[in-house]
Amino acid sequence: MSSPAADVTETATSGSNKRIALLIAMLALMLAFSEIGGKNAEQESIAKNIEASNLWSFFQAKTIRGTTLRTAAEAMEIDLAAATDPATRERMQKRIDGWKQTIARYDSEPETNEGRKELVARAKTAEAVRDIAAARDDKYDIVSGLLQIAIVISSAAIITGVTMLALTGAGLGVISFALMLVAQFAPTALF
Repeated sequence: MSSPAADVTETATSGSNKRIALLIAMLALMLAFSEIGGKNAEQESIAKNIEASNLWSFFQAKTIRGTTLRTAAEAMEIDLAAATDPATRERMQKRIDGWKQTIARYDSEPETNEGRKELVARAKTAEAVRDIAAARDDKYDIVSGLLQIAIVISSAAIITGVTMLALTGAGLGVISFALMLVAQFAPTALF
């Protein structure tokens, strides 16, 4: 039979373990949210990186096409100067004018948002979103690591009965929560 003092100690320990178990459950829940946030940020970063890469490729293709047409127009202008037949001169001039219009369209095409100027703006926007998502992912990775450590430390508090371990786990949980807020709302802040 146990003594009344042992019963009180066992009841206090049992109550303490329940609070630590609740802390561990909350830390695990935060870890799940952190992992989801990190995965979403990682996927967005990859998608925006692909988008930016595609836009820069499209920009390069427009540049190559424009350079080819510019070279052809310049060569035909030389031929035009040597041509004497009015019908031939007119056909050559129409061709040169058409190429120059296409070159201008390649440089800027606001209607379709696919001119070189528009492609640069779109690519830079995609890169900016990618960089923010990458920063968010980095912060969530740190949060996940801190939460895993907090769970281990808090679990050790149940086994050892050392309250300071539970407090350390709770402190890491608070820091992790604050960093999760930074990751979500100000991912480029801090580091």
